[in-house]
Amino acid sequence: MGDLKTIIITGANSGLGFETAKKIAKNQNYQIILACRNKEKAEKAREDIIKETSNQNVKVMILDTSSLKSVRSFVEEYKESNIGKIYALICNSGINGSNTGLTFDGFDIVFETNHLGHFLLANLLLPFIEENGKVFVVSSDMHNPPMGNLKWIGTEKLAHPDNTLASNTIRYSYSKLCNLYFVYELARRLEQESKQIFVNAFNPGLMQTNFQNINFLSIQYVKHMMPERLGDLDKSSKALAELIVNDDLVKKSGQYYDRSINTCDSSDLSYNIDNAKELWDKSEFYTNNL
Repeated sequence: MGDLKTIIITGANSGLGFETAKKIAKNQNYQIILACRNKEKAEKAREDIIKETSNQNVKVMILDTSSLKSVRSFVEEYKESNIGKIYALICNSGINGSNTGLTFDGFDIVFETNHLGHFLLANLLLPFIEENGKVFVVSSDMHNPPMGNLKWIGTEKLAHPDNTLASNTIRYSYSKLCNLYFVYELARRLEQESKQIFVNAFNPGLMQTNFQNINFLSIQYVKHMMPERLGDLDKSSKALAELIVNDDLVKKSGQYYDRSINTCDSSDLSYNIDNAKELWDKSEFYTNNL
């Protein structure tokens, strides 16, 4: 593929992933891999991106982050494709807290889709990410929900919730907190290993997409009562794309970018190193030590 820079975006057939892929693809120096679970929707997204950007280097690969087997199959397919080094990995796919039940692997559907699948994916792909490459994990300011302080209850309770938690939408907030623990812990580990890969989190804000059907009144409520939590799909995708393609913007790891190319602090709880290590250790165990 010559000197093309390869970007992998999970959940890239709609919403933030699709809009970010489209904006990156406008630069013909990038090859985009749309890592999606629905082949038909992904192929349609691919066609739309090529049509709008004239960038022919858009590829579909099947990935379902709610399945560890699917993650491993994706990585094997990537290895066999001889695509080469990865310039950036955007861990974007996710589901909201109204989803309930266990995955085939036996984990809570939100926990595995939003955290564990990406944990395995990023770790397996790390050896193929080029020096000065980037990993961005899409989190949310809902890691710090407005209705009171979140308390860490331990990874096991999130992975295998009891009957009360299993139907509680707070599981989404916990999964977004897990995203931050993963980013901050991976950043620390890479620094200790002197590996030059930039690992950061991105908050797109609350947006009207098919991720979560938010009605007009809800949007108006947030706009008036919690305007700091509102996001804009065009602005957030533009910022995320800019963070990927502009090498001057990202020079550090362990940052939390807030709906823009600017960073801010995440919640106090998200910086708890013991919790992050506990989540990492359990996640390694759940994925059979990778």
